[in-house]
Amino acid sequence: MFSKLSVVVASVLITLAAAMPNGTPPPPVTPPTSAQCCSSVQSSSSTAAGLVAALLGLDLTGLNVPIGLSCSPITVLGNNCGGTTVNCDAPEEEWGGLIAINCIPITA
Repeated sequence: MFSKLSVVVASVLITLAAAMPNGTPPPPVTPPTSAQCCSSVQSSSSTAAGLVAALLGLDLTGLNVPIGLSCSPITVLGNNCGGTTVNCDAPEEEWGGLIAINCIPITA
């Protein structure tokens, strides 16, 4: 009797935990203002962007913007970017350069 009850209770708790939002809203998307050199630019729905976002506690659900991975700011004119030169929303400092949101390629 108690074993069946414990299985039911555990199932209900697991279902509730899966259905509850994680409480972290997606990052805001603003007009890109920060020149960045990123190792790659991925779709916000890509597996790579999702994994990095999950490591940082970010929820990219519902965002449909390009995401820059492993980014660093371009601070000097003529900086030799070995990756992709993009203009992004200024990345949050706590993201440690791992991710930048809304990255648009810089064409010159």
